[in-house]
Amino acid sequence: MPSAWEERYDRQIRVWGREGQARLKRASVLVAGVGGLGSAAALYLVAAGVGRVVLVDPERVELSNLNRQVLYWTRDVGKLKVECAAEKLRELNPEVKVEAVPERITEDNVRDLVSSVDLVVDGMDNWGTRLLLNRACVELGKPFVHAGVYEAQGQLLTVIPRKGPCLQCVFPEPPPEVRPFPVVGTAPGVLATLQATEALKILAGYGTASVGKLIVFDGYDLSFYVVAVKRRPDCPVCGG
Repeated sequence: MPSAWEERYDRQIRVWGREGQARLKRASVLVAGVGGLGSAAALYLVAAGVGRVVLVDPERVELSNLNRQVLYWTRDVGKLKVECAAEKLRELNPEVKVEAVPERITEDNVRDLVSSVDLVVDGMDNWGTRLLLNRACVELGKPFVHAGVYEAQGQLLTVIPRKGPCLQCVFPEPPPEVRPFPVVGTAPGVLATLQATEALKILAGYGTASVGKLIVFDGYDLSFYVVAVKRRPDCPVCGG
């Protein structure tokens, strides 16, 4: 008879083996922002058996979140996102250590947060914090999986320090931001599952991370295209 661990992760063990699954169990991930992107990415990371998942978000659940933020129910409106998300994720997989940090990511805490994990998933909705995380990940040598969405479109970039371009290389000037930003609920789900896939590949040591590629999704015609991107010699973060 297989153990409960083998049974829970049977379908993944058939992909990357017991050692790959054991690597996931030893791994830790910071999910920065637990909104449309972060909630869906966290769901798959916990289901997959990543050993420790740290959720960071200072916000409370709003009714307008519920079209896309899959870890919150109507009864959660007004409650802290990280607490609601952590409760459900622990119920999904009690083997995973889920930590809830109801804080805003700032210059003062970003290095401590990033240094405590093996990989960072970008679930933020503002470019200032995204670029702050990107810099900390580059300086500390941590993989950073970025995604962003707008309406029914989005993009993904995987940053492996010293092996390809960072987020600042690709977006030297932060794009303009619209508040509140328009979004079709399924769009962050598409990008978040790609983020989780990238994170799992990197942590399990399976497949190839999509370094040097900006992957763009257009939900209006269900198309993907890939833009090759390179390190910029004048990048103030990674120095090209």
